[in-house]
Amino acid sequence: MRLKGKRIVVLIADGFEDLEYWVTVMRLREEGAEVISVGPGEGPFMGKNFSDARADATANDVSADELDGIVIPGGWAPDKLRRYEEVTDLVRAVHERGKVVGIICHGGLVAISAGIVGGVSATGSLGIKDDLVNAGATWVDKPAFREGNLVWGRVVPDIPSFCRELVGALAED
Repeated sequence: MRLKGKRIVVLIADGFEDLEYWVTVMRLREEGAEVISVGPGEGPFMGKNFSDARADATANDVSADELDGIVIPGGWAPDKLRRYEEVTDLVRAVHERGKVVGIICHGGLVAISAGIVGGVSATGSLGIKDDLVNAGATWVDKPAFREGNLVWGRVVPDIPSFCRELVGALAED
């Protein structure tokens, strides 16, 4: 239970990538972390593959000072979440405090809108490669890696690599 006592937010909205959300949540809980699902309201939110989930809180209900990290799963949800200033403010605040920010697949869209990808290496779905590069990131085609307090994952088949990097980063923090 390497993450006992850690508080981690996982973002959620309609169109979340089911496996990137649920596998990550379960893996963090397995390691003892308190996982708080944060969305633009309570939900329920419907995943791309029709699983549903509810939020425990909104971004206004949590403080970056009380968190050890935040995870941004992919799917279509990041394109919705990036439109909420309170969400991008929370992501930016967690990053600025040097806490872990996990980003997989299309989650990079929220990271772009939070202004935290300039000058860093990044990966994700090929569908957002140009967006990341145009925001100042250097594209890296690897399943998962860590650079500073950012943990990047590419796509669904890379979830095991992403979760290993994520748990490792959170355990060190």
